[in-house]
Amino acid sequence: MLTNNKIKFLKSLSNKKGRDQAQLFTVEGEKMLQEALNSSMEVLEVFRRDEIGEEKMSRISNLSSASPCLATVKMPANIYLNTKDEIASTLSSNGLFLCLDSLRDPGNLGTIIRLADWFGIDAVYASEDSVELFNPKVVQATMGAVFRVKFHYCSLPLLLDIVAEKGGKSYGTFLDGDNIYKEDLDNGSKAPSIIIIGNESRGISEELAAKVSHRLFIPPYPADTRSSESLNAAIACAVTIAAFRQKLHR
Repeated sequence: MLTNNKIKFLKSLSNKKGRDQAQLFTVEGEKMLQEALNSSMEVLEVFRRDEIGEEKMSRISNLSSASPCLATVKMPANIYLNTKDEIASTLSSNGLFLCLDSLRDPGNLGTIIRLADWFGIDAVYASEDSVELFNPKVVQATMGAVFRVKFHYCSLPLLLDIVAEKGGKSYGTFLDGDNIYKEDLDNGSKAPSIIIIGNESRGISEELAAKVSHRLFIPPYPADTRSSESLNAAIACAVTIAAFRQKLHR
């Protein structure tokens, strides 16, 4: 039975404090529910509109119109990495990774997780001031990819130090970088390679920029044409990852 107390609890999961306290987040819709059930994450409860009624579903839903179902899912245990050893344990000896520097927009994060899923990114790391992974807008924007992509919050300067210690390369896009289409990009076949995506308004922070081993530039077309000042973070991420993966399809 869906009591008022249960409704209040479910609504509390719409904010970060409530999610952190319960270590739960919600998903809505049949597709998202099926993705959750097919994943390694634990689905605790499922509420269906046909069973609880339109009015109660509207009260617990985070969407503008009540979805057919809503489920609570237990958060994974290793989202936050606090030490060098914890970070290093999640970073394999090779592979291609993403690093998100103070990303703030839920839609951008959700889209980037979908990109990571599509392009086979080994893991995504984000600074702790980035938007929360289990924000309902992020979860919905991933279209289920949140259940397949390895994701962690950690110290990004420490992460880049570990990549360098492993003999890996770190890439970032800058206005003074080298043309991304002319560079020999390393997909991480022998050591980890990591792509840094900067904040939507400020780009990559000075602290991380100082640790980047390869500075890239996504040129407009034609190259000498006056164009937009910059690309959206998620679009820049898509172009950059595609340039890396293109090499594998040649």
